Amino acid sequence: MLTLSILGFLYEGPLHAYDLRARISGLSGHVRPVSDGALYPALDRLEKAGHLTRHTEPGHGAAPRRVLTLTDTGRAELLRRLADPADVEITDRNSFFVLLAFLGHLQDRTAQAQVLRRRLDFMDKPASFFYADGKPLRAEQFDDPFRRGMLTLARATSKSDRTWLRETIAELEA
Repeated sequence: MLTLSILGFLYEGPLHAYDLRARISGLSGHVRPVSDGALYPALDRLEKAGHLTRHTEPGHGAAPRRVLTLTDTGRAELLRRLADPADVEITDRNSFFVLLAFLGHLQDRTAQAQVLRRRLDFMDKPASFFYADGKPLRAEQFDDPFRRGMLTLARATSKSDRTWLRETIAELEA
């Protein structure tokens, strides 16, 4: 998620590391704040791979600021990752939201629809947080109101997700 977020936000324009971290934190929510200990090593890896460059410019105070800019190689890497996301970026809800945040950068509507179709295929498979004898349990099978609540909320969310996915795929393929 972090690499995709970095590439995605820098695709939109150069940023200072502080601004980039703030945008990533906003996207991932306060549940997953981005630490310097995670961000700077990721930036170093992307720079070594030739995906971004850093240059210094005068700061607003005494300290100069480092500006991050995506390279052509970095732009290509982002588009590759958007067109062929990792399985976790399809199956994990938070990772999928990060993918969605930048999927509009992929200009090929057919490729966008294929990504959404992968998510829809995943969403259409029976699943649960709880299983018995290898089969998913439904909310109605629980006396525990909290587990029943988890499954009820998950079912409603999944239904909304699938509706949006079908509508958007149809729009993209029209």
